[in-house]
Amino acid sequence: MTGESHARKVLAPRHRYYVGAVLAALVGIVVALTLPAVLGLEGLRAKTPIRVGVLHSLSGTMAVSERPVAEATLFAISEINRAGGVLGRPIEPILVDGASDWDAFAREAERLISHKKVSAIFGCWTSACRKTVKPVFERLDHVLFYPVQYEGLEQSPNIVYTGAAPNQQIIPATKWALDNLGRRIFLVGSDYVFPRTAHAIIRAQVGALNGEIAGEAYRPLGATDFGPVIEAIKAAKPDVIFNTINGDSNLAFYKALRAAGVTPEAIPVMSFSLAETEVRAIGPALVEGDYAARNYFRTVDTPENAAFKAGFRARYGAGQATTAPMEAAYFGVHLWAQAVTEARSEAWHDYRARLLGQSLKAPSGIIYLDPITRHTWRPVLIGRARADGDFDIVWSSGRPVRPIPFPGLRSRPEWGAFLDSLRDGWGGRWAAPGPDVAALRDGGEARP
Repeated sequence: MTGESHARKVLAPRHRYYVGAVLAALVGIVVALTLPAVLGLEGLRAKTPIRVGVLHSLSGTMAVSERPVAEATLFAISEINRAGGVLGRPIEPILVDGASDWDAFAREAERLISHKKVSAIFGCWTSACRKTVKPVFERLDHVLFYPVQYEGLEQSPNIVYTGAAPNQQIIPATKWALDNLGRRIFLVGSDYVFPRTAHAIIRAQVGALNGEIAGEAYRPLGATDFGPVIEAIKAAKPDVIFNTINGDSNLAFYKALRAAGVTPEAIPVMSFSLAETEVRAIGPALVEGDYAARNYFRTVDTPENAAFKAGFRARYGAGQATTAPMEAAYFGVHLWAQAVTEARSEAWHDYRARLLGQSLKAPSGIIYLDPITRHTWRPVLIGRARADGDFDIVWSSGRPVRPIPFPGLRSRPEWGAFLDSLRDGWGGRWAAPGPDVAALRDGGEARP
């Protein structure tokens, strides 16, 4: 079964109106022929599905993280369809597998926009992926709803950022960790633009707060050998590990960490791309006691979250977890639907202005789409992993935090030069091509 046919299968049955019925109605009305003709055509158009793209990795190293986000997107669509659709029309999702290949994402995004004529695309996970598809959306002047926390340093009129900006995750978590876990930090991440940039932000903040970077190490996306990284961590003896690894490499990292005897009691881990689904894939026993910085946890206590969890479990099974990127994908669909309804048109050029300033009660609390940055106001949470795979919330911002995509730790030109150096060092791409470990044991500046 193809991705597109699978997506159609999960939709509610479409309403079909046939030309014969319309013609029969016209023949039956001799007087005022024009009015019935117009009404008949409007009725036909009113039931034509509104197509949207759902573009995520359903295979490859990122599938463990992205597949649940695709499911949350489809769940939001089904929820809206059950309530009558948008503008009285059903939403038809076209589900496409990006296969953890950023060039494939770019090709599929162009196909969805140019050939499938979708109203919007919901998708991507890694920043390498987002930065690869960004020129496609800007060239074709279309819109991507991006649901994942990221490194910031970006603002596009063609991207709606429903995940966290740096000041809604990285920066508050760094301050909390320095205050509560220790002053010496070891940075470990996947070797692409998000971890490299996140670590640069953390370095600047740690320096400003008189902390210390004990070391830094990177492995390619999909890597499974973390032996040299663990040895570097043990040699550095940090107070806390900051983890920006993405995808299924987290499983290998945690197994290597525990096999080497590194426990949360000795050196806790603060993760930035680890949520309930990844914890379950790794095994809660390997993660219990460590920390994660997010904008949503399953344990958030709101009526909206109770309904979100119950609805998702009813659709995908009682054992299915919900996560921060899933929640951001879920409410992103609802923000889009609100804007389309207000504009009375599914065309991006018609509803784009209506998106700005949209708000709703999401599972995590009130969400507001900032009209200047096109990022969302989000609450900030820090959780500690439990034996059952959920997180106890140990700190909360208490209210939504305004997004600041460009941290003031460097000037915009300096951040731009930093990003250029990364891309140039990777041959014009947004991820490192090589398998070699780049471990810095002396706490020196990270190499691009």
